[in-house]
Amino acid sequence: MSAPQTRTWWVFGSLSDYQRGWLRPDIIAGLTVWAVLVPEALAYATIAGVPPVVGLYAAVPSLILYAAAGSSRHLIVGPMSATAALSAAMIAPLASGNDGRFIALSAALAIVTGLVGLLAGFMRLGFIASFISEPVLKGFIVGLALTIIIGQVPKLLGVEKGEGNFFVQAWTVVKELGEVDGPTVIIGLLSLAMVLGVKRWLPLVPGSLLVVLLGITAVALFGLDDRGIDIVGHIDSGLPSMGLPSGVGAEDYLDLVGPAVGVLLIGFAEGLGAAKTYAAKAGYTIDANRELAGLGAANLGSGLCSGMVVNGSLSKTAVNGGAGAKSQVSGLVVAALTLLTLLFLTGLFEKLPEATLSAVVIAAVIELVDFSSLAALYRVWTKRLGSIYGHAARADFAAAIAAMFGVLLFDTLPGLIIGIAVSMLLLLYRVSKPHVAALAKDGTRWVDASGHPDLRTLDGIVVVRVESGLFFANADHVRDQITGLVTAGTTMVVLDAETSPFIDVSAAQMLAQLRDSLARKNVSFRVARDIGQFRDVLSGADRGALKVDVYPTVSQALAGGGGTSA
Repeated sequence: MSAPQTRTWWVFGSLSDYQRGWLRPDIIAGLTVWAVLVPEALAYATIAGVPPVVGLYAAVPSLILYAAAGSSRHLIVGPMSATAALSAAMIAPLASGNDGRFIALSAALAIVTGLVGLLAGFMRLGFIASFISEPVLKGFIVGLALTIIIGQVPKLLGVEKGEGNFFVQAWTVVKELGEVDGPTVIIGLLSLAMVLGVKRWLPLVPGSLLVVLLGITAVALFGLDDRGIDIVGHIDSGLPSMGLPSGVGAEDYLDLVGPAVGVLLIGFAEGLGAAKTYAAKAGYTIDANRELAGLGAANLGSGLCSGMVVNGSLSKTAVNGGAGAKSQVSGLVVAALTLLTLLFLTGLFEKLPEATLSAVVIAAVIELVDFSSLAALYRVWTKRLGSIYGHAARADFAAAIAAMFGVLLFDTLPGLIIGIAVSMLLLLYRVSKPHVAALAKDGTRWVDASGHPDLRTLDGIVVVRVESGLFFANADHVRDQITGLVTAGTTMVVLDAETSPFIDVSAAQMLAQLRDSLARKNVSFRVARDIGQFRDVLSGADRGALKVDVYPTVSQALAGGGGTSA
């Protein structure tokens, strides 16, 4: 009897197995996430350089459309710091200082990002996430968090904000310290301390919403806005205008394709990581292609509703999962509550001090400044790795640092590209110079002689293994390393191929040439324990030119019996 088939839906597929008992925890989780999302959406909109209400415009359609198209039961999609900062950086040179055009282009960027995401999902390009390593993403996020923080510090202190990269802005803050506004500093630092304190000691309390409400109350009671404290100001209530943004032409949309790819790449990587984390805890799987489509649908809906770019949020997904969410019903509850906020509660947030809003942003991203993770990457080093790869032994750390300083010096997308490029270059360097180990026998095992100085190698015999596949990029290095182990008294070289899962024709030719060059020195060359693709390529190669003696085991290769020619 065949196993029952699980029904899979494309639209709202994450709700296909919904259970009635999940409704209560989903509603509670939705309320909790809403309490965090509203102030953060307002804050992230300011990072994107658009009015705070745009963050709320973006949240409603993105939550609904991701729930319809995505594969995660827990991921919360909405405005986020990384993509918001990238949006601001991409739109600024195109807007030419025109605020209205800036807002329109921000919505257009969300639309183009959505179309690119949908196209990528339908083309099944989810595998692209594998090209952004975790260390690169970690360094990128640290750099981005630092950039966001330094951009918010002037509002926290009541001073002018500088322009330029992280270091230029930091130096501007230092020069402006003599001009700080006392009341603004007090409000900002108290707000920041309270958000961090509530997060640390009362994690179930929505600290961001609590501080926002206290800040609004303080302004209303003491008339702080009349005393020079900057506040958010007017927030349009009601629903946003629907459709394509006005004043954006076909050429503008074409100009936004490149930036949209960068936004999608970053948003997809961050959201996919969050989705996989909570899917693993709940025991289900994530479809990377549906995640692309879900992110695309969310951005398209946001842009058509006068919103901004969105992506999956690790922090709000953590709040959602921690509050007991079981499905995307929690996200739909958040969307409904945010819609009510737009209709009836926007006036409440108009008295929000800018310093408090900056504190909420800083508190939201400060935990992303994870230097301990970078230090952990630096510690991934041993003397053996250092002797093999030199400075490239800390490849992951180097890639993370490259991404971080790329963001700090050049901006978000260049930083990500720099990190990926350095990661790939170091990977190519390492695979082009694999470790070729001389082996010694330890009982029935053959082990790296350098790690077992007490074991003796066989007189006149060199047994080696290459800790990598063999292909054109490392063939010459492997040949030189093996040749360097041959001495005047060597009579046989055996390559233990068990640790070489694949070989290409260039490397096969190298082995044949090595065989011939060793034969001229009266040294025989044999291969033992070929596996998988290594065996397939050797057996399928030109038998006349590339014939190499292959044996099932190292012992049989040494004895010379039971071999075949490949």
